[in-house]
This record gives sequence, structure tokens and C-alpha cells, in this order.
Amino acid sequence: MIDHMLIAVRSVGLSDSIKFEAKKIKEGGKKNIFKQKFEVREGETLLKASHCCLSTEAGPVAGLLFISTEKLAFCSQRSVTFKSPDELLEETDRKVEIPIRNIRGFDLNLSQQKKVIIITEDSSAFLFMDFLRYDKARQNLEAALICGNDK
Repeated sequence: MIDHMLIAVRSVGLSDSIKFEAKKIKEGGKKNIFKQKFEVREGETLLKASHCCLSTEAGPVAGLLFISTEKLAFCSQRSVTFKSPDELLEETDRKVEIPIRNIRGFDLNLSQQKKVIIITEDSSAFLFMDFLRYDKARQNLEAALICGNDK
């Protein structure tokens, strides 16, 4: 019984990944998605983007973690639907933007669990997990955070 549930979960995840890859191609790649979803400052460069999940109170949210010279930015791969004050249904992406200069600490030593914890100056903690390519994402995060601390 559990095996069937795991296969179902994996196939749904795979289906979502395929849809998201198609969306990336349609929108011109990760760099264009980054520019469409976030304000990009002059001189800011996208270093890498990694598939992962953001841990939230409502559960994990799948998406892309963008690593740039200025910030870490997460955008969900699926839109969230909610009711506006006017009782209209609206859709939006779930987004998180963390300026590198505001990152106080990080824990990249959770490799067994493929997790990364980012702690900001205001003591907020962001847990990113289930990286598709954890080792590569970890290297890119370390490089960005070290470079950001040198500024």
C-alpha cells in the first residue's frame, strides 16, 4: 500500500516538473523567468537557479530558487489561488526575496536531508529543501553568500 502511495507522489511530482520545464521553455528559460518575476537591479547577474521546495506552514511549495549577485529569490512553480477582499478569486505566485546583504547566517550542513536554512538579520528563517541537484545548489549558494559578505 505504501509503495503505491510513494509511486503516486513521485509521478505527480514528475508531472509537475515536466509542466514546469515546459513553462520555462515557453517563457524563454530561467533567466527570463527571473527577470519577469523579480525586479533586477542594474549590474545584478543571475548566477544559478535550482529546483527545490520552500517549507511553509501550509507545507512544502515547489519552485525555483534563483541565486543572483544581489539576492536569493524563490518563486513557486504553481500559482496560489485566494479570495480578494472583493470576494474575487485571484491567482499569484508565491515569492520570497532575500537580499544577500540581509543574510546573517546559513546552515548548508544538512546534506543528508538536502536542506538549506537561511537566517536573515531580522531572525527570520527560511528552509529550502528537496533540491533536485543539492550538491550543485549548495556550491552556488556558498559562492554567492561568500561573495555577498565580501561587499
